[in-house]
Amino acid sequence: MRTTVTLDPDVERLLRNSMKERGLSFKEALNESIRAGLIREKDSRSRRFVQKTFRLGAEQEFPWDKALDAAAAMEDEEISRKLSVRK
Repeated sequence: MRTTVTLDPDVERLLRNSMKERGLSFKEALNESIRAGLIREKDSRSRRFVQKTFRLGAEQEFPWDKALDAAAAMEDEEISRKLSVRK
């Protein structure tokens, strides 16, 4: 199939470097690059993401369900400290 493709300058540079390094024609380098990209895209979509979790133990002193409230309180204290130093 013949078609016209407009390449960005950086893509053209990468393609021409690949041609020189591997001794390929423009057509071969372009086809291999597109093929590799499409195969990699297909493989990455088919993998299922699994989040690893770890037990923190039964006895935790910090109330993790209130972490955002604690962070907000610390930020408020720091802002108040900075404002009082300016006066």
